[in-house]
Amino acid sequence: MNTIFTSEQQPDDFKHNVRLMKRVLREQIGDVEGLFEQVRSKIVNEIAAARAEEAQKGTAWPQLSWDEIAEGRVSDEVKAHIRRRGCVVVKQTFSRDQALCWDESMLKYLDDNHFDQVYQGPGDNFFGSLDASRPEIYPIYWSEAQMTARQSDAMAKTQSFLNHLWTFESQGKRWFDPDVSIIYPDRIRRRLPGTTSKGLGAHTDSGALERWLLPAYQRVFAKIFNNQFDQYDPWDAAHRTEVNEYQAGTTTKCSVFRTFQGWTALSDMQLGQGILHVLPVPEAMAYMLLRPLLKDVPEDELCGVAPGKVLPVSEQWHPELIQGLCSIPAMEAGDSVWWHCDVIHSVAPVQDQKGWGNVMYIPAAPLCEKNAAYAAHVAQSLATGVSPGDFPKEDYEATWQNRFTVESLNLNGRRSLGLS
Repeated sequence: MNTIFTSEQQPDDFKHNVRLMKRVLREQIGDVEGLFEQVRSKIVNEIAAARAEEAQKGTAWPQLSWDEIAEGRVSDEVKAHIRRRGCVVVKQTFSRDQALCWDESMLKYLDDNHFDQVYQGPGDNFFGSLDASRPEIYPIYWSEAQMTARQSDAMAKTQSFLNHLWTFESQGKRWFDPDVSIIYPDRIRRRLPGTTSKGLGAHTDSGALERWLLPAYQRVFAKIFNNQFDQYDPWDAAHRTEVNEYQAGTTTKCSVFRTFQGWTALSDMQLGQGILHVLPVPEAMAYMLLRPLLKDVPEDELCGVAPGKVLPVSEQWHPELIQGLCSIPAMEAGDSVWWHCDVIHSVAPVQDQKGWGNVMYIPAAPLCEKNAAYAAHVAQSLATGVSPGDFPKEDYEATWQNRFTVESLNLNGRRSLGLS
């Protein structure tokens, strides 16, 4: 296919490059309107099927127990359901008692180090283009609780199971090792009972403008951009490990390939209490990519995309997708939730929240050259207690007591950071 840009660096003239990109892609696709209607029909039908599952079973999310993963008892039918929906709840990845203990230890870690007195507010504006504000995110990375969960056998086996849902060998290349995931340290969310929160607007991560302009992403989405949507497979890892997001100043970015984004619950969570929603159709990225090419969108507009921000999904440009967002089921502390890296997701608003809403973010980031390079930087950040490279340099934990140290890494942890 045609290459619009050859540099991995962000183009300087946003509007000029958007106009150029649209012209090239329209010529390449041919019948853009016809292709979009084909994609739209697929997505709308899948949303209807997900809604039917939700009405029948109470949720559109596939669910399985961690014991099923550990004992190799997950059926092909369940695996196919996860691929179809692009998301899954793994019940009791950790025991409820263990998760609640971690939650208590996290609070003690924050209190012992006087976090409330030293916290200076959000260190970036990564979510600033969305309709709702960010949830209550704490820039904490190196607590015993977080690192113990990240390097646990339970997490390693869950991540391996999820990675194996992908096609990781294609086009004569092995794109990643499904049985080893690097540690990708991310933050925590702590939301108190009684909280009123605007939540977080619908979006996807792992690149916004990049999804149209980067040569690697053009190869990932070649079947879409060449009008072969019926052959597009969102689970083929080919070329995804070659994507490097644009530098975005001080804002958050992701330097790794994640097969799944995810978090682990540190508290029980009730339905309707500001919880996660996803559009359970991984192919919906095709809708997002084609929508700006239609005639009703201004030539220098990408349906709300702005440099250095997440990819927004809005009522204005994507009403059918917004209507398809489906809630996770009620959660117990110790459950983990996972969603495909292309899947649209949001956090619902809440008024006077009942109960806590605490999670730690842990994705699946399988070992590949790109991820190994970032893991080496993570090891250095762990040694000094500073913020990981993908996040603002707030460095709260550099002088904190009871921080997790390199010496406490087990075999999984050392392997995940390239130290063994």
